Amino acid sequence: MEFVEQSALARKVQELTVLYEISQLLVSTPEPKMALNPVLNILHSKMGMQRGTITLLDPESQELNIEAAHGLTDQERQRGHYEIGEGVTGKVVETGEPVIVPHVGKEPLFLDRTRARGDIGKENISFICVPIRIGSFTYGALSADRLFSEDISFEEDVRLLTIIASNVAQAIRISRMMAEEKNRLHHENVTLRKQLKERYSFYNIVGRSNKMREVFEMIDQVSASDATVLIRGESGTGKELVANAIHYNSLRAEGPSIKVNCAALPETLIESELFGHEKGAFTGALDRRIGKFERAHGGTLFLDEIGTLNLTAQAKLLRVLQEKEIERVGGADTIKVDVRIIAATNKPLEKALEERTFREDLYYRLNIFPIYLPPLRERKTDILLLADFFLEKYSSKYKKDVRRISTPAIDMLMRYHWPGNVRELENCTERAVLLCSDHVLHSYHLPPTLQTAEASNTIPSGSLASALATVERDLIVDGLKANQGNMAAAARLLDTSERILGIRVKKYRIQPRQYR
Repeated sequence: MEFVEQSALARKVQELTVLYEISQLLVSTPEPKMALNPVLNILHSKMGMQRGTITLLDPESQELNIEAAHGLTDQERQRGHYEIGEGVTGKVVETGEPVIVPHVGKEPLFLDRTRARGDIGKENISFICVPIRIGSFTYGALSADRLFSEDISFEEDVRLLTIIASNVAQAIRISRMMAEEKNRLHHENVTLRKQLKERYSFYNIVGRSNKMREVFEMIDQVSASDATVLIRGESGTGKELVANAIHYNSLRAEGPSIKVNCAALPETLIESELFGHEKGAFTGALDRRIGKFERAHGGTLFLDEIGTLNLTAQAKLLRVLQEKEIERVGGADTIKVDVRIIAATNKPLEKALEERTFREDLYYRLNIFPIYLPPLRERKTDILLLADFFLEKYSSKYKKDVRRISTPAIDMLMRYHWPGNVRELENCTERAVLLCSDHVLHSYHLPPTLQTAEASNTIPSGSLASALATVERDLIVDGLKANQGNMAAAARLLDTSERILGIRVKKYRIQPRQYR
């Protein structure tokens, strides 16, 4: 009796040891499938089980395949394919219940598809198969061979294998969840990059003027190369849009696009931001910092307001352009970087060269392929296109049904000199949409700077009569536009008679037919 108790105690200790080793193995292995063969090896070495297999269900084909095996050759393992419900393994997966076969040679359900056991000695082999499952979902089956003996406790073997199978199922479940999440993130990343490429295509930059067509041609020519680009133009002309268009239409589109506003960086931090720093390089450098150049490796670095860089940072930037390598602040190691530089400036660098605040050698390195963005006042034909684009954008954003811009408002937009360029036009349109309470954006919705004669360079001249005539003409034109040139309908809209409207139309030499 005492011997039996000691034997039972020894088995319990052995089982706990096996469970501990297997659980540690599954937790410490990054990919659970890599741990399946070692799990079977532990069962063989610690519990005396012979051949063992882990058969998993393929989610797509719904076929059971041997994923891991102990005691089988590669050829025998490859023969281990089952349908759900086929053989002992298929039945276990189908029912979710364990099966014990004391003598495999006497069990008709036992297919021995791997043909690993041969015909001799099958009567002495027992087969235990348990489902690998969590809740109602079965992932596969765990099976093992034992030499038959009257002393074997199949129930204890089933209990041990069931616990192990549960741990394996949990590991597989986590692995598949991680794989699904990885695939989802990859798909999302591909989709976002596609959307970014479409969004920043230069075909989406609004403009039909001859000067903008020249800009589009230059973007198209330079995008496919790795040439350094210098974008020049006043503030608000869309230099960042052009930089985005070049990057997302280049061979580096899959790489990072990093943007740095040099004017916004304090002089003491410019080098740290661009090139990074080592821990302890200066007061406050508590950790190593990766700079913008390293982050942009394999992609594009956009340096806005390049003319504000100090001479020390300019010298280091020149080295990057020439040698394609950097050193972190406080570091001694040289780091190779593969980065395309796109720089932008709203100030004439030639003047900075004369004042010796900008390096001449860096200027010629940056000015390989200059692109000049014209100010809005030099592309008047694009003003209405841009205004309509922003009108639609902000009408959608603020859920307003603003359908058009009135003629007086159009005149005001066309007469203004736009010192803030496209950015100012966008801000004005957004403000006007917010103030608009009907379907038409009127002149009084525009900001005061556009309505002030001095600010818009439209100082009125002439008499009160001429000013009133201008207003009257604008109202008539709006009325005709709204009614496709129909005089009767326009007269009703303006609350006047068709005869009086006809007199005014003749007076102001308006052609109703052009509004049909």
